Amino acid sequence: MGLLDRFRRARVGRSGVSRGRAAETRYLAEWVRTHTGVEGFVEPKTTVTDVTVVLVASDGEWTRRVVGERGARRLAHDLGIPVYDVERTGYPQRMRDHDARRRVERRRDLDRELNED
Repeated sequence: MGLLDRFRRARVGRSGVSRGRAAETRYLAEWVRTHTGVEGFVEPKTTVTDVTVVLVASDGEWTRRVVGERGARRLAHDLGIPVYDVERTGYPQRMRDHDARRRVERRRDLDRELNED
């Protein structure tokens, strides 16, 4: 065992799920519970990150977490939400619309702050 190996390995609990992944799963389950019309979009593994899932609510609000190769589809099944391959379907328009609205809101807030000074 190398000096840094203890930091590289995921900590695995009794369930066989790493503690980090278990926390991510709890977060995503809570996110689905508090939002309506949630759908999952699986993003492929890249050189920087493992497989991720983007959860998108009906209003376009979204969140992204790393879930691993098998985790995204299993998570969607467990949470009872539809899941799509983002390489086939693309991201939903409501997600892009939500991001555009947020950019406008941030710009307005910044303008207000600058005008108050």
